[in-house]
Amino acid sequence: MRTLAEINDKIRRHQATVWTVDQLKERLPSLGVSEVFRTVDVITAGTFEPMESSGAILNLGHTDPPIKIRQCWLDGVPAYAGFGAVDLYLGATAMADYTGSAEGSDPDKVSLNRGGAHVIADLVAGKSVPLRALGQVTDCYPRAVFETTLSRDTINQFYLFNPRNLYQNFIVGVNGGDRPLYTYLGPLQPRLGNAVYSSPGALSPLLNDPDLEVLGIGSRIFLGGGVGYIAWEGTQHFPLQKRLPNRTPIGPAATVALIGDGKQMSPDWVRGCYFKNYGPSLMLGVGVALPVLSEAIVGHCGIQDGEIVAPVVDFAIPRRVRPTFGLVSYAQLKSGRIV
Repeated sequence: MRTLAEINDKIRRHQATVWTVDQLKERLPSLGVSEVFRTVDVITAGTFEPMESSGAILNLGHTDPPIKIRQCWLDGVPAYAGFGAVDLYLGATAMADYTGSAEGSDPDKVSLNRGGAHVIADLVAGKSVPLRALGQVTDCYPRAVFETTLSRDTINQFYLFNPRNLYQNFIVGVNGGDRPLYTYLGPLQPRLGNAVYSSPGALSPLLNDPDLEVLGIGSRIFLGGGVGYIAWEGTQHFPLQKRLPNRTPIGPAATVALIGDGKQMSPDWVRGCYFKNYGPSLMLGVGVALPVLSEAIVGHCGIQDGEIVAPVVDFAIPRRVRPTFGLVSYAQLKSGRIV
């Protein structure tokens, strides 16, 4: 066994050995678990993919005279204002709505493929974003309307708080119907013309710590190019999912809620995107560091794509519980063809 204190001491002395999880998977068969455990202190894993259950908290600072914001639009995208006077939450999938935006806006010029994720990405990139706010007039907040432009340098606080990121596993989408379907996975062609999956399989951070033995509340992570933390369990967190003997789940399982300072982030790792006929989402880079505390952790990180499965789900059936065609491995998925 090894302790966190021992690993942190080696990191401070610049003596820690760190491998990426793909390096470990490549070298483990020849070296064996015990030798890798003796050699490696930390294993890193990461992903860069759409994570639509994300958003940003913004505190604007008080205006003069003050305003108690109750409706707000950032570049035409509505933000939630049901907190304090100038606290906002901008969801990644919020869509452009020029109903309450600046007067004179042309509805025909509204970009329907632009949403909260794109505004967040613009702020991370240092761009200026127009804001329009309507206030509830009170004795201490007499202002009714406020218009300005914002940037990450002029906002008091700008941090991402994401209710659900890093799904431990997910599904494979297919379409058994007779017309194309446009989904959160992307377009699904009729008559089983394609299959779309979203998990990186053996590289997925939480699949390398299947029982969350070393990752949890307070874990420091790489988030969007800056420092972030695991804040809580994610929404739809389901650790009781059925699992294979290697402890990997056979479908959607654990998730985490993440938080991090948007002012530290990089546009290389925070991107707005759009799924045709579905809506906007946020491409987000997330990385974790797994402390090698035991040989068991090495063994979990040695998992290969052929040893992890996901359910194939038919989106042509418009129900919450859809029929499945069974399980396929990520090795089969990455081969480009499944039967």
